[in-house]
Amino acid sequence: MSIPQDFKRNEATGLDLGWLNHIHVNKAAADRRAASLANRRTVKKEYQAAWLVKAIELIDLTTLSGDDTPGRVERLCMKAMRPLRTDLVEALGLQDRNLMTGAVCVYHEMIRHADKVLKGRLPIAAVSTGFPAGLTSMETKVREIELSVADGAQEIDIVITRQHVLTGNWQALYDEMVAYRQACGEAHVKAILATGDLVTLENVAKASWVCMMAGADFIKTSTGKEGVNATIPVSLVMVRAIREYYERTGFQVGYKPAGGVSTAKAALQYMTVMKEELGNEWLEPHLFRIGASSLLTDIERQLEHYVTGNYSAAHRHAQP
Repeated sequence: MSIPQDFKRNEATGLDLGWLNHIHVNKAAADRRAASLANRRTVKKEYQAAWLVKAIELIDLTTLSGDDTPGRVERLCMKAMRPLRTDLVEALGLQDRNLMTGAVCVYHEMIRHADKVLKGRLPIAAVSTGFPAGLTSMETKVREIELSVADGAQEIDIVITRQHVLTGNWQALYDEMVAYRQACGEAHVKAILATGDLVTLENVAKASWVCMMAGADFIKTSTGKEGVNATIPVSLVMVRAIREYYERTGFQVGYKPAGGVSTAKAALQYMTVMKEELGNEWLEPHLFRIGASSLLTDIERQLEHYVTGNYSAAHRHAQP
């Protein structure tokens, strides 16, 4: 992941409860804007192919299953470093691009197996803090972060305590996020809001702001384990919070939709949200990731269709 030399990481700016009290979300307006972004902005032919190639570079290629094995993780890492078949790379003229995904995302136990393959060529993101529920003790959650960083994770995907949002205990959420940021040290921290559990878009907006005020480098929708994961309306609320935070503080915070983003069409919709709401600068891996396990398969299929005119069976692009 290439980060501009003048890029300023987010710093904890302090909890401003007065600002939170002024946050309100017009759900009907958000839904209308989301529908417009999702359905009326399209790219075709060679432009679509270019966007899909870009989407590959934005994927956090993920395996978070109870039956993960070292072999599966190692194969996933090899796929992350060579995400397209050689014939497609050549047909698309990408031989000199060094195309890779944005990162590989795994459980703590699999960090060393990923590192054995990646050897620093791609970031390793580790889920932490009692993922996915986040209901272990604070001491355990902080220690888990420290162990993952020590094992070589360059990015930590933490989960917030949802009860802090649901009860309006913003100070507790802020203090928790500050502790996580400190435990991460130089590793980047992505704050998973588990938006499907937060009930309202207003809660999503306020949780986004608190996590950014506490120093989160990214805000992320979901663990992928909730009943409802990433959606366009939720994404719109979160990226507008990012935009306002940038205007207010000068710090650029990244965004990561995750959970259910499994088709090329869906990836293009989220990329459109970023372009329309935040601009091209946020279409880079240091500011935008897509958490996905099966998305790459569909992108490969769509690119093969662009090259050959025929759709390929999904099993020809199977991932571990």
